[in-house]
Amino acid sequence: MCGIFGIYSHEKSNIVKKVYYGLYALQHRGQEGAGIAVGNGKEIGYYKGLGLVPEVFSNKNLQNLYGHIGIGHVRYSTTGGNIIENCQPFVVNSSFGKIAIAHNGDIVNSSELKRELEKNGHIFVSSTDSEVIAQLLVRELLKDDDIISAIMKVTEKLNGAYSLLIIYDDTLIALRDPKGFKPLCIGKDEGAYYFSSESCALDIVNVDFEKDVSPGEMVVIKNNEMKTYKLPNSNGNASTCMFEYVYFARPDSVIDGISVYAVRRNIGRILARENPNNSDVVSPVPDSGIIFSQGYTEEASVPYYEALIKNRYIGRTFILPTQEERDLAVRLKLNPVKHLLRDKKVTLIDDSIVRGTTSGKIIKMARKAGAKEVHLRIGSPRIVSPCFYGIDMATTKELIASSKTDEEISECIGADSVAYLSINGLVEAIGRNDLCLACLTGKYPTDVSCKFNCEK
Repeated sequence: MCGIFGIYSHEKSNIVKKVYYGLYALQHRGQEGAGIAVGNGKEIGYYKGLGLVPEVFSNKNLQNLYGHIGIGHVRYSTTGGNIIENCQPFVVNSSFGKIAIAHNGDIVNSSELKRELEKNGHIFVSSTDSEVIAQLLVRELLKDDDIISAIMKVTEKLNGAYSLLIIYDDTLIALRDPKGFKPLCIGKDEGAYYFSSESCALDIVNVDFEKDVSPGEMVVIKNNEMKTYKLPNSNGNASTCMFEYVYFARPDSVIDGISVYAVRRNIGRILARENPNNSDVVSPVPDSGIIFSQGYTEEASVPYYEALIKNRYIGRTFILPTQEERDLAVRLKLNPVKHLLRDKKVTLIDDSIVRGTTSGKIIKMARKAGAKEVHLRIGSPRIVSPCFYGIDMATTKELIASSKTDEEISECIGADSVAYLSINGLVEAIGRNDLCLACLTGKYPTDVSCKFNCEK
């Protein structure tokens, strides 16, 4: 998924520390690498590395970055491995000077575009689709040195998800793909414009929320003026990722005018109505299950306890790149409060079941703690198809819900029962119809045939 954050300040003051704090607030969106690029209108300096934001940056390397335009990135790898060459922002040299790009999303046709560029002499230093965008932009600028026109032409070639921040000359450019897969919003204070994947980061740097970047909108900041443009192929048919509301975004964020916290509480209430259960205790699988469980227990009138305690120093197991790391992280991450589970009928509430391996370990943990029955309730519908737009969600064969019934899943993971939120319930909870539900339905909003061919 990744997170991006950017600032344009007309006061010519150094904004690198605020970019750093913005990335810190978006750390949940990516834990594998981080980077910051800062421009002063003439030069672009940058620093990036593997690890969490405070591990990558020190006061010393931050002090070496100076400028009034800055963009930052936290990385969660989908296309390209976890190596420093794949960290962002990408800074590329051209006859026009340096260009810096930070990208949140995944380009479906990146392999085809990369092969075309390589045939024309372009050399790549990374294996990510984000560098493909950067190289395409350089090529278009060589044909026409107008940055707005060049970006328009690049987006005509892109199939997939992209929220972008670009530093070019004395200009900061932000854009969101025509489907609006990934969130992007704008903040403003007296001296600067801010851009962020989520509104929570604007809160952290004490900046007022201005607006969401609309699907298919490009925002250009130059000379402290904001201009907006409509991207090609922007037909108004948005498909914002439903998983932002269910899992990825921080609950204190607001995406396209909708509170993530309110959505998750709605999910819990609807889940309780759709899947009632005669249990003694409702407990979340932390952290994502907490707000679902609050809504569930309010609707079902079942006592709420946090019977699984999370080690707060362990990151999200879902976004770790290998199954071995995810398995180890589950054992490090959760520990049961045994007296809350012993001899109880327990309903555990989680955000999703992907492969089923993590859920199985949690069920086993609850039973070992003495639970008499363990029922699993899921705050999203069944995931039956992989995501090609930026979530590392396994292949179809690895998705447990793609080939098994609820009863078979229950048996496989050791639960007494498993029940999911319905798709209609999800849409009701979010309160919008223009959502990407491809992982739930197998119906993709763009052509992904090349990806399915690769999977096969």
